[in-house]
Amino acid sequence: MGRANGVTEEQLRDLPRYQESDAFSDLDRLVLDYAVAMSRTPVHVSDELFAALRKHFDEAQMVELTAAIAWENFRARFNHAMGIGAQGFSEGAYCALPER
Repeated sequence: MGRANGVTEEQLRDLPRYQESDAFSDLDRLVLDYAVAMSRTPVHVSDELFAALRKHFDEAQMVELTAAIAWENFRARFNHAMGIGAQGFSEGAYCALPER
């Protein structure tokens, strides 16, 4: 799905180090920072980060972005808690794992 929407192989490989990677634009980094902040427990999105995003997105776009991130976070946490693993729908797809 990511590839169909313009995500490159380099971006997939560099996702764990997106902050330093040349594969991501400044806006990409802001959005990823927002996703990371929203996925923390407890959630902490700084006023500075939110203000930086508002320079690029209007209110409706911020709602859509926030909802998309929240939904994916909910889905991932639900699946993890229930022990639901991969179902084989993305065979051969690239899965970027965080660096340890």
